[in-house]
Amino acid sequence: MSDHIMTASVSPFSPLTLGPLTLRNRFIKSGANEAMCLDGRPSKALVKHHRDLAAGGVGMTTVAYMSVAVEGRTLPNQIWMRPEVLPDLRVLTDAVHAEGAAISAQITHGGSFVTGMKVRGRTISASSGFNPAGLLKGNLLQRAMTEEDMTRVIAEFVAAAELAREAGFDAVELHMGHGYLLNQFISPLSNRREDQYGGSPENRVRFPAQVLAAVKQAVGDDLAVLAKINVADGTRRGASVEDAIVTAMALQAAGADMLVLSGGRNVESTWFMFGSNMNRDEIGRVLKQQGDWITALMMKFAASSEPQVEFREMYFLDYSRKIRAAVNIPLAYLGGTKSLANAEQAMAEGFECVVMARALIHDPALVSKFQSGELSESGCDNCNGCVAYIYHPAGTRCVYNPPNDPSLNTLPAAGLN
Repeated sequence: MSDHIMTASVSPFSPLTLGPLTLRNRFIKSGANEAMCLDGRPSKALVKHHRDLAAGGVGMTTVAYMSVAVEGRTLPNQIWMRPEVLPDLRVLTDAVHAEGAAISAQITHGGSFVTGMKVRGRTISASSGFNPAGLLKGNLLQRAMTEEDMTRVIAEFVAAAELAREAGFDAVELHMGHGYLLNQFISPLSNRREDQYGGSPENRVRFPAQVLAAVKQAVGDDLAVLAKINVADGTRRGASVEDAIVTAMALQAAGADMLVLSGGRNVESTWFMFGSNMNRDEIGRVLKQQGDWITALMMKFAASSEPQVEFREMYFLDYSRKIRAAVNIPLAYLGGTKSLANAEQAMAEGFECVVMARALIHDPALVSKFQSGELSESGCDNCNGCVAYIYHPAGTRCVYNPPNDPSLNTLPAAGLN
């Protein structure tokens, strides 16, 4: 059992060591799709986005959804890891380091969750069958991964992690939540296998743990190796917090330096993930601006079947406490952290870091303002309007802030202009 529960409180502004990495403080910007990419390469907009967060005081910022393979993207405006993007990635990491922060590469594969483009052939997943997530783009069928597929995908994760090291990243975060490929093994919503990779929670986490162990062996001396997992899927027949404890224990055994505790699935339970309902009106408005009326209508239809959820701070705390009690590795608390008091509570409860997205999109300088005493809580009202801008050509932004400069999202990070 963990000895972390309600320890003498550590300041969220104190340094933290994770494997070979030491962070200047315990605030991490969560990986949240930025939509700031050209042909799978970082744009100047992405550099500005993460430089602003680093200048604003975070200990580490996370570059969201860097696919380990071209067919592993869910949307066309996502990075996919290959040697050609090294110059752009180096501009990005150098910009963050110049402001004193660390930078993490969130590496993952969408598997059958590909909503924004057509994939050749059937998408891969834990199990075969109809693929509702691929409906709009014609990815109607998925196939169950073979051992050969698993060997290939492990090698893709390792190559992506090695590229991240070469590009100057300080950490890699393997995304194992939200319905992407590794989560398609962990979650019983997706995994109907009857072999050693299906059935029990221990079997379902076997492949994701193999991926992490291989990445750790390849880059663990140089980079912190993190994993983002679900504390629960938040929906009937999905993974429970008891399943998440098994997942956390397996990843601890595989060598993870820290687990980032998220929750929910992109299709089945976004309301659980965000602790509040999606802003379907804003998403519809942005999609219609891009001429995508069909997706806008589908989003509106999806909203009609969602439970109504009222946002509350620290909404994953009860789940996360149970995982904290079961493992001894560092854990990052995520879910409704909006104030300095929330961060201090997370430290007092034995979590090593706090991870935020919406509050930092609203104000990239929030951490510095917490530290100086200028602010004690975020002005973010959790309207979730920012989520709509993963579909916008200028990229993610808070709807209460001035629009992004769209020209920055048309220039590669390492371009001369």
